[in-house]
Amino acid sequence: MVVKEAIILAGGFGTRLSPLTYTTPKPLLPILNKPMVSYIINQLPRETKTVIIASNYKNEQLEKFFEKNDFGKNILINPEPKPLGTGGAVKFAEKYITGNFLVLNSDIISSLNIEDMVKFHKNNRGFATISLWPVEDVSEFGVVETKNNMISKFIEKPNPEEAPSNLINAGTYLFDLKILDYIDNDFVSMEKEVFPRIIESGKRFLGFPVAGFWIDVGRIKSYIEANKLLITENNLNNIVGDGCKIEGIVEKSSIGENVEIGKNSVIKNSVIFDNVLIEENVEVNESVVGMDASIGKNSNINNSVVGEGEKIEKNTIVENKKIWTKEVPRNYPKKQIGNVVR
Repeated sequence: MVVKEAIILAGGFGTRLSPLTYTTPKPLLPILNKPMVSYIINQLPRETKTVIIASNYKNEQLEKFFEKNDFGKNILINPEPKPLGTGGAVKFAEKYITGNFLVLNSDIISSLNIEDMVKFHKNNRGFATISLWPVEDVSEFGVVETKNNMISKFIEKPNPEEAPSNLINAGTYLFDLKILDYIDNDFVSMEKEVFPRIIESGKRFLGFPVAGFWIDVGRIKSYIEANKLLITENNLNNIVGDGCKIEGIVEKSSIGENVEIGKNSVIKNSVIFDNVLIEENVEVNESVVGMDASIGKNSNINNSVVGEGEKIEKNTIVENKKIWTKEVPRNYPKKQIGNVVR
């Protein structure tokens, strides 16, 4: 079975990743100095030649990125006129779909082998197949009830003793073309509305477990964890971009291009964007420092985010804060729109 098209759901504002997403759309946030969306595209099967990016925020940045970077596929930006939800975004891309197709969330970093998932779908005559991931605390998620690889129910945040499994929706889907008939032309949640309709119809709705690693890059903490995870998976101590001048210590961190780190400064478990100046005797731990920002000497940044272009004066302690002193972009929502993958 050949899957020619894939839809990448990239329409969210990424509010939980602010202030980073005030200036950069979530799919372009760097993980090990490569935009997050590039990991998703590189997971796709070779025969998947058309990739539809379902977006509605900072489309011009996405367009410029794909104009400059060739992934060997036909990349189409499909701007939504308004937020459509995961299901609505899929329906809005209907004109590009010719057969079985993939749907992927743009903020999931995992070791999922999509070609194996396609084979599983074909061999089990699936109508819909979704990836699944095991979790330790089922009370925080919606878990699936399965039998012989068939999904029969989703149960939201069950008590551990009542949970039918420890498997949750892992955010990658393979669908028959006819699934589009189950989706309305409106704001629709694939997870809350479409999946129950498929189960009720009696169609073969399959679950494919992910082996290896999986992380939902939806919050600052998980964004940092994704960088640390891939550093470890690639047997690295750090990742450092071109043009850097590092006189301090860097541990388990991702450092962008043209970054200066002064003497006696220590960067641990953090993500530093391009063109950042970190002066001497600075400690940065479990934090993100945005592009073109600067940290004055003798400062301590812990469990915090410093937004793009922000300047932290010398002798400053920043603890558990998001630093953004400029205006929030117009039309940027105050809270999350839509639903989280569960």
